[in-house]
Amino acid sequence: MINYGICPLCDSDDCRLHLQTNDFFLSGEPFSLVRCRTCGFIFTCSPPDEKSIGNYYASEEYLSHNDSAKGLTSVLYRFARKLMLVKKRKLVERISGKKSGRLLDIGSGTGHFLREMKESGWTVNGIEINDKARKYSVSENNVEVEIPEQLSTYLSGSYDCVTMWHVLEHFHDPFQYASETKRLLKPGGICIIALPNCNSYDAEYYKKFWSAYDVPRHLWHFSPSTFSFFADRAGFTIKAIRSLPLDVFYISALSEKYKGIKFHFIAGMLKGIWFGFLSLFTKEKSSSLVYILEKR
Repeated sequence: MINYGICPLCDSDDCRLHLQTNDFFLSGEPFSLVRCRTCGFIFTCSPPDEKSIGNYYASEEYLSHNDSAKGLTSVLYRFARKLMLVKKRKLVERISGKKSGRLLDIGSGTGHFLREMKESGWTVNGIEINDKARKYSVSENNVEVEIPEQLSTYLSGSYDCVTMWHVLEHFHDPFQYASETKRLLKPGGICIIALPNCNSYDAEYYKKFWSAYDVPRHLWHFSPSTFSFFADRAGFTIKAIRSLPLDVFYISALSEKYKGIKFHFIAGMLKGIWFGFLSLFTKEKSSSLVYILEKR
């Protein structure tokens, strides 16, 4: 276990308990979320270290590492992913101003996004820690994916775009990955980071049952204000913020399941519609946000 005596974001020692929750996905173990009273950052207290955290991903139901999971929630996840692949590609093209180039996806999962970009003319590489997902990427999606240790061997200034789709919150040292991203980006290159928003309407409603807390796999719980702090400290400027409108349905359905609701899928769809409607008027309260960054 790792014990944080100070805030990992601003180094303040004025941290207090924010919420008690559980690993509803796998182990059932209790975990504490701590909030820094100086900068507002929320983080998982005493998470497993890097050597043992892998045990908390060891399930066939962990969808970003497995394409064969069953059930309505899994079907919803794959349907939403299919719809979002094109939207993600178009976002990269629009923000970068390029129809082709070099792209690195960190935390690439089973490689579907990399395949979408490759088939659209981009030269792609992926970084993925999970062996099964990495092998699936190579064999089924025909993309090049390597282990995280290889990241330091990539040439500086070699990528037009670096993406992290819901992965930064998993890293024990997010500043290290931010530093590597800065090194790897070409002048004028962009970084796209998608994250759950712990200040969202659905997070406020579900509280300890909010599935995007996903302890202990999620170590850091960003809001727009705390991510802005992180980006600035890491040497990036936020160019724009977008929402991921379909994420709220998956997150709500899973949160209803964690609450023990019998018809959690239907309840999640209905709640997702409501949260999505509310966030149309306040983007900063969306369930998931995409940050477009450029290095200073």
